Amino acid sequence: MRTHSTPGRAIDKRSSDRGTKAFLMCGVAFSLSFVAFSDLLAGFLYDGYDHLDQTISELSARGASTRPLLAALGPISSGLLIAFGIGVMRVANGNRPLRITGGLLIAHGVVSVQWFWFPMTARDDIISGSTRWNDAGHLALLAWTGLFALAEIGCGAAAFKSRFRVYSIATVATALVFGALTSTQAPNLVDGKSTPLMGLYERASVGAWLLWIAVLSVILLRGRGDPAVQAPDMRCARK
Repeated sequence: MRTHSTPGRAIDKRSSDRGTKAFLMCGVAFSLSFVAFSDLLAGFLYDGYDHLDQTISELSARGASTRPLLAALGPISSGLLIAFGIGVMRVANGNRPLRITGGLLIAHGVVSVQWFWFPMTARDDIISGSTRWNDAGHLALLAWTGLFALAEIGCGAAAFKSRFRVYSIATVATALVFGALTSTQAPNLVDGKSTPLMGLYERASVGAWLLWIAVLSVILLRGRGDPAVQAPDMRCARK
């Protein structure tokens, strides 16, 4: 027997679909805003900052001239990541790995708010052989961020077909290799020495994850339009 949806339900569904797409667009917005504002703009405003040799965390370090800017942008960035996670969960339907990915993104966004409370000590103020409370918290957040990113990529890859899985594996490999290269310069940073290419290595590692977030966002926005992956239906969860 043929059923007819009421006009009210049709309007609600269209509104819900638009809302879901808006949430999913936050993935691209998060990645682009991080690169454009939290990195490039902040680095430009920080007198003498070197993107190749200095870490991203130094832009928000204690005493950094750009710390107030990044403190203002931080909640916005976290909000975009949380919103993207909500969008991922809304399109997951019965796709459990994708639903878990959405939950991880939301948790990641909530934890990322804590960056403001645990900034690293400015390079010129670091005392070799000592670890301040803010630096200990900062290192813990770095570890959590890395674990979140790896878990998100792993669960996200499990939700799709082979091509996206291969891309996700390449993303993990890139992030780990350049993350390891970044860590090789950490002793020089602590000892007050130069850190050649430390900033470049870190940006390659973080950038791999940011690009993955943007790609996932685009794939989900396209729904089943991409033959390379088995994207979930662009439907709202059943009420």
